[in-house]
Amino acid sequence: MRVLLIGANGYLGRHVADRLLADPAVQLTALGRGDDADVRFDLSTGSPGALTRFLDAVHPGVVINCAGATRGGARELIRHNTVATATICESLRRSGCGARLVHLGCAAEYGPSPAGSSTGEDAVPRPGSPYGVSKLAASELVLGSGLDAIVLRVFSPTGPGTPTGSPLGRLAEAMRRVMQQGEGELRLAGLGVQRDFVDVRDVARAVHAAALSAAQGVVNIGTGRAVRLREVISVLARVAGYTGAVYEPDEAHAPGGGPQLPPPYPDGCGPWQQADVRSARDRLGWRPRIGLEESLADIWMEAACRI
Repeated sequence: MRVLLIGANGYLGRHVADRLLADPAVQLTALGRGDDADVRFDLSTGSPGALTRFLDAVHPGVVINCAGATRGGARELIRHNTVATATICESLRRSGCGARLVHLGCAAEYGPSPAGSSTGEDAVPRPGSPYGVSKLAASELVLGSGLDAIVLRVFSPTGPGTPTGSPLGRLAEAMRRVMQQGEGELRLAGLGVQRDFVDVRDVARAVHAAALSAAQGVVNIGTGRAVRLREVISVLARVAGYTGAVYEPDEAHAPGGGPQLPPPYPDGCGPWQQADVRSARDRLGWRPRIGLEESLADIWMEAACRI
């Protein structure tokens, strides 16, 4: 099976590439903006015609889109998330390769949800951030393209390679600094937020399964369990051996000073998100395998190496 992977040098893309390279039946080609890509191409500025010619030459059976931006202004997010996806869809429509498209969306497309609820694929998306809007627009382009396509809405990915600028990456970095400096307290904001954390290696398995399946439409990729950020901090402290106190800035008994983070999830999804993952089980034969403690241990091991 010939697979074209777009965005192979990103957080999710690297793990998807590792998963596909482990399959001897897959012939993988990586396309991206970086020097390490097999083929250099900038989706945000490149023409559909140029990409179409490449597709006709390589003739992949599956195209996987892991490319995109998570931070930046609205214009940048639209360019790298929405315009780039439009280029992929138009190129596939023009090409004679007939490739299947696996597009990685995100939970921010849904926006806020009621506490205690599980968000299913039939929920009406109401993104509350420019990032969520740009990703939803991209997913709608895929769903309306007429292609053989599936959108995987990934909830909160975690595990090895977690970027230091991401919410869990910042938490691990803050704990590393406190331990390095010998301080006895860690002050963090927004610990009441609850998210559905799914290991990035399980996400890669889901992408692999989606590439091999005939499923179309939207499929959620998560664990089906929301975890409070304070619980995440407790697990991270245990694997790190941190025995100091953790305070939120608004706690009356918290002493002054110490590092403080901004609210951890500016994704427009409010205090609660939890995936309904029955479709992933029924349509892809996929279930998460890696627990949160293992994911956090991998994040901490990488953070500790920076001490």
